[in-house]
Amino acid sequence: MFVVTVGGGPAGLYLAILQRRADPAGRVVVLERNGPDDAYGWGVVFSEQTLEHLHAADPETYDAIARHFVRWDDIDVHVRGTVVTSGGHGFVGIARRTLLRVLAERAAALGAELRFHTEVANEAALDALGLGGADVVVAADGVNSALRRERAAAFEPDLDVRPNRFMWFGTTRRFAAFTFLFTETDAGVFQAHAYRFDDVRSAFIVECDERSWRAAGFDAMDAEATTAACEALFAPWLEGHRLEVNLAPHQRAHPWQRFTRVANARWHDGRTVLLGDAAHTAHFSIGSGTKLAMEDSIELASQLASVERGASSVEEAFAAYETSRRVEALRLQNAARNSMEWFESVRRYLSLPPEQFAYSLLTRSQRLGHENLRLRDDGYVRGIEHWFSSSAPGAPSENGAVPPMFVPFRLRGMTLPNRVVVAPMDMYSATDGTPNDLHLVHYGARALGGAGLVFTEMTCVTPEGRITPGCTGMYDDAHVEAWRRVTRMVHEWSPARICLQLGHSGPKGATKLMWEGNEEPLDSGGWPILAPAATPYRAGMQVPRAMTRADMDDVRDAFVRATRMAVDAEFDMLELHCAHGYLLSAFITPLSNARTDAYGGSLENRLRFPLEVFRAMRDAWPAERPMSVRVSATDWVEGGVDGAEAVEIARAFGAAGVDMIHVSAGQTSPLAKPVYGRLFQTPLSDRIRNEAGIPTIAVGNITEYDQVNAILAAGRADLCALARPHLADPHWTLHAAVAQGHDAQWWPVQYLSGRKQLERARERELELRGTAAI
Repeated sequence: MFVVTVGGGPAGLYLAILQRRADPAGRVVVLERNGPDDAYGWGVVFSEQTLEHLHAADPETYDAIARHFVRWDDIDVHVRGTVVTSGGHGFVGIARRTLLRVLAERAAALGAELRFHTEVANEAALDALGLGGADVVVAADGVNSALRRERAAAFEPDLDVRPNRFMWFGTTRRFAAFTFLFTETDAGVFQAHAYRFDDVRSAFIVECDERSWRAAGFDAMDAEATTAACEALFAPWLEGHRLEVNLAPHQRAHPWQRFTRVANARWHDGRTVLLGDAAHTAHFSIGSGTKLAMEDSIELASQLASVERGASSVEEAFAAYETSRRVEALRLQNAARNSMEWFESVRRYLSLPPEQFAYSLLTRSQRLGHENLRLRDDGYVRGIEHWFSSSAPGAPSENGAVPPMFVPFRLRGMTLPNRVVVAPMDMYSATDGTPNDLHLVHYGARALGGAGLVFTEMTCVTPEGRITPGCTGMYDDAHVEAWRRVTRMVHEWSPARICLQLGHSGPKGATKLMWEGNEEPLDSGGWPILAPAATPYRAGMQVPRAMTRADMDDVRDAFVRATRMAVDAEFDMLELHCAHGYLLSAFITPLSNARTDAYGGSLENRLRFPLEVFRAMRDAWPAERPMSVRVSATDWVEGGVDGAEAVEIARAFGAAGVDMIHVSAGQTSPLAKPVYGRLFQTPLSDRIRNEAGIPTIAVGNITEYDQVNAILAAGRADLCALARPHLADPHWTLHAAVAQGHDAQWWPVQYLSGRKQLERARERELELRGTAAI
């Protein structure tokens, strides 16, 4: 096979090595625009897991690289005069120039042809170089790939240029740990990522937002002036050492860069395939770009070997390579996006206590959780738990190192025994709005299961405000008595608190039960529905009536009546549902609110009626009992509510007296393109909590106690709501307590023998682990 690779970075050189090992009779040519000793950049970081992959792919190359590694375990976070250290992270560093030299020497020794100072602007240039007959052309020419640009119609690249500015320096200051530095000046906030990559130097990346960059005058500085200014900014940590630059000549006048997140709809076309940064990028803050690129090379070489064996065609090999690597690339890009956005938004976290700030930084990608940190550095995690249980907002604990999920939380006169919430989940099983024995058992079982707070499903304030005929209501005296039966069971048999969620279906009403046809209109027995405008939620659904002021008065009064009924029904907390495209949500989002009066247009106008309803409810609800509001913090539609507007929505409800924002997302438009994944809505909660300064409930694919602990300890939310895990396991919290060895969690006295059995099983499991380790 004849393979030409355009780009002599780590990915291109490593592919050449693997190709020559797998196919010594084939021809491999690598074309690189720079010289053999040119390496713009400083150090490369690998994790221990990545090293295992490299060793398995080619032990000899690994050994040649490993001779130059420097290793460290600690991460140091310097913020506001405090240093927080976490250990056990297992990183290695190597100079980029050294890595490229070792790879180039190994590739050449195996017979690859390396041509430096060779510019390839398009595939036609290969003909001029006598390489037009290649079977495979690998585009490994980086973020600004010329070959990708030439075939943009086939690859459909998505290039997202991020707002932060950064500059990559080297320094003779040898940092003993992977070090994050944060400094605040009159100009703004500046941060440095620093790590040692050989015996004499460290990489030192300075990053800041656009506002700080301009205020500091960096927009008018060349490389020399920028270097001097950054040395002054970080003088306390440089300890007299200088910063060095290693830039291409054309970069010296304007040395700052912005990161580009690269993605492509397709990675191959004809004989051409994308590799490394040409296919995808991962933000430098997680240090996985080179890892991704070299692991791409391992997979591509493996698939091309199948072509040599006659087991597949080039097209099939490319497709298999893309299928295999795309999942890993997306996983890492999602983690890198979280990390990147954390650094882009670092201003919002600077008000956190240093302990929480550092923990938030360490867990920013959502790949590293509480228990993973414990495995790396148990002392650090126990310190965080002790700090959180004694210092975090809420009810202080004197129990020492307590998992964050079991630290009590206080809102007004209500104290929760822990921070686990049973999320609101529609049962669609009421009769004329009246809850029945299923509801009693459903909510009672979850309260006995140990959760601190149990939410009801959305309970509708009028018959016409129901989503389906099976929805519960709070508009009839029979409803009060039925709900009181539930609340009294919860209060008598558990320490849990229970919250009534009130809502009105609006344009999503009069539909079938979910399992009979989700969001499908009723075949018969329907009722007229209301909305801000006479626009159906989606095609095929009933057209609502645009609300008049008289309608608004009636709906507001219905919410107030339901609020007073909730007092009689002995609920501990009340939530107003302003999410998911239901009536009040339909007012908030511009996607459904097409009104031209005082209740449409600007965000202030769109919030006017939901705030009016909330204030009226707050006046009718006892002052000592808390209230929350559930919001869709993004519509996931361009032109709809986004994160910035969600913060303003939260602030508006905060000014009206809300105690907590329940942060959900989407379901406001059939045009939504949600980005699903683990903890996919947690960043929205994080933003509202830390920018609006209001306690939040996080929800959305939170499934493990490790995730709950990490969210809470990092300050991304104050409570965590779990839905499906509680459907599968009503005793989720009790099981989580045993799994963590937390024996202070309340159990029903009737279930204590079951607890002992679980504890014995856990002890046996720990003993087996210890034996296996020996």
